[in-house]
Amino acid sequence: MKGSVKSWIFQPEFEKMPRNKLVKLQEECLRKIAKYCYEKVPAYRKKFKDAGITPDDIKTLDDLEKMPFTEKEDLRKAYPYGMLAADLSNVLELHASSGTTGHPTTCAYTKRDLEVWSKVMARIYASAGTKKGDIVQNAYGYGLFTGGLGFHYGALEIGATVLPIASGETERQISLAKEYGTTILACTPTYAAHMGRYAKEKMGIDPAKELKWKSGLFGAEAWSEQLRERIEELLGLEAFDIYGLSEVIGPGVSVECSEHNGLHIQEDHFLPEIIDPITGEKVEEGKTGELVLTTLTRESTPVLRFRTGDTTFFKTDECSCGRTFGKMGRVFGRADDMLKVRGVKFWPKTVEHALLHVNGTSENYEIIIERPEELDIMTLRLEPSRELFESTSGDLSKLQALAKEIEEQVKSIVGVKANVELVPCGALPRFMGKAKRVKDLRKTSKI
Repeated sequence: MKGSVKSWIFQPEFEKMPRNKLVKLQEECLRKIAKYCYEKVPAYRKKFKDAGITPDDIKTLDDLEKMPFTEKEDLRKAYPYGMLAADLSNVLELHASSGTTGHPTTCAYTKRDLEVWSKVMARIYASAGTKKGDIVQNAYGYGLFTGGLGFHYGALEIGATVLPIASGETERQISLAKEYGTTILACTPTYAAHMGRYAKEKMGIDPAKELKWKSGLFGAEAWSEQLRERIEELLGLEAFDIYGLSEVIGPGVSVECSEHNGLHIQEDHFLPEIIDPITGEKVEEGKTGELVLTTLTRESTPVLRFRTGDTTFFKTDECSCGRTFGKMGRVFGRADDMLKVRGVKFWPKTVEHALLHVNGTSENYEIIIERPEELDIMTLRLEPSRELFESTSGDLSKLQALAKEIEEQVKSIVGVKANVELVPCGALPRFMGKAKRVKDLRKTSKI
């Protein structure tokens, strides 16, 4: 579907700014934010003193490495208001990121923060061809999760109509999409694929032919190129990858342009670095490492050199779309999501990449890892496509052949043997938000 949507640039004065001017703007903002954090946030003042520096030592982008990193644990320890730089009376909105271990983290927004968030999200929508007159079906979760409201504000900023349906109620999602004629879909990629299958299999609707979706903005989880192709085939739209995280702003950090060859980071607001996750040293441009982000304009909860845990690369070469912002690669996965089975390290997305290479598979799967004795055992539970499942008519040989082909693909691409267990269609859970694909049942550390 590449090139089927006419992308445009929402703020060309920034998004097409010459790189030399952009660097000057970044350095000016960096000096200000370093001083602001030092003066307003005690935790940063202590970090600067422990590192033996003051804000006066931060003058150019080369000085960025003098500043200490901010870890997620720093934000957890400071919960709820320890990292707040703005006066609480000026905070208009509070969100909390998911707290699977320890406390969650606070994400606060002043009026100016909400204005910035709306603008960067409008840029995201423009990349996917959204304009006034489009109807956005926002199927991200509203509430403390930043996804729903981030997409809502951006749609309003660009002048589109919003259907704030949130996640879930899949049959209603499809019905309203058809009745209201929504043109832009915003949700997680796994939920988009689920909606496509549900429409066909449960409602007898072919989304690619009967719905008006022209583009989709999909994020909040790592997903493969193979899943993109499947979503586009199911829904008849052009799929755009987006990236963001609550600790920085929520959605809005970066988005693919129509080239679909990396995600442009909004570099006038978010300063990226790629580091070696072990040494913390900066890696050369184009090399893979951990993404580190500094907020250049955040008032309420700014972060300096925040270690995202996400693995990617960053390049500043020219793009034919006209944007001068550098591009990050699609996120391979989070460092803490990486699995290690029998000495082989891999991300769950790599398994998805392998299985979606096989005809007759679906995007519904789960990975189970156990260690009953000394050796790790990986089981891949997978629903075959409904078409294949129904066509077998009790002929197990077709399903056995599919399982064998999947085993060979996983072994070839991932490097680990998996026991493939095919289950009936509908047997595995569906996820409205971030998909939970892995059950690591081992008692010892997975890495």
